[in-house]
Amino acid sequence: MTARLRAAFDRAAKDRRAALVAYLTFGDPDGATSIDVIEAACRAGADVLELGVPFSDPSADGPSIQRAMERALERGASLPGALDAVAQLRARGIETPVVLFGYYNPIFVMGPAAFARRAAAAGVDAVLTVDLPIDELDELARPLDEHGVAVIPLVAPTSTPDRIARLAALSPPFVYYISLTGVTGSKAAAPVDPARLAQIRDASKAPVAVGFGIRTPADAARFATIADGVVVGTALVDRVAAGDASGAPARVAELIASLATALNR
Repeated sequence: MTARLRAAFDRAAKDRRAALVAYLTFGDPDGATSIDVIEAACRAGADVLELGVPFSDPSADGPSIQRAMERALERGASLPGALDAVAQLRARGIETPVVLFGYYNPIFVMGPAAFARRAAAAGVDAVLTVDLPIDELDELARPLDEHGVAVIPLVAPTSTPDRIARLAALSPPFVYYISLTGVTGSKAAAPVDPARLAQIRDASKAPVAVGFGIRTPADAARFATIADGVVVGTALVDRVAAGDASGAPARVAELIASLATALNR
């Protein structure tokens, strides 16, 4: 499964473009519709899907994603439901790599070993936990690795050279670089020094995707000149909430197609 995720970045690099990493919250606007939305995003051109697991205290997320998680939780969304959704997507023929994106508490409650088994069985390729620092990643990375599921590390503008040097031990399929400090969708992405990305790329021996604050095709195209991937989340979540639930798949697919076109240029 790790190979499938790295292959997505390799294909994008071969096409001389950045990979499009799309974030969507599972269960928003409801469980069934969210699966349709995710499928539409994958078929419209997302190279990688980040599937957000709803959590009651999403400390790293801005207002749009917080509201999406609240809507999802009100409709009964959960970590087991998100895993079932990935299995349903695989049953529909979706081969897009899936990164399960969220917070450690639901995983801890399920148990890391049980979670790793279920994630692998569902077809999850990797897991990103925003509140589990690199010092503590081993307790999740080990059971996941036993089942062929990767962990995706986060690197921030404040990450020290020592922490960046520790990325190699994780053998990540890619690294997620946060372009700014703060929460998702709160402000426009800050300029990123290409040398900083090169340092992370060299240390991790992996592609680097940049996220936080990238909302438009123009934003994506700008960061695609220096990054191996661009992550778009809040703008897609806003599309889900922008009208009636039945139209959400088409609204999201439209933006994904525009973003993919911008990257292909």
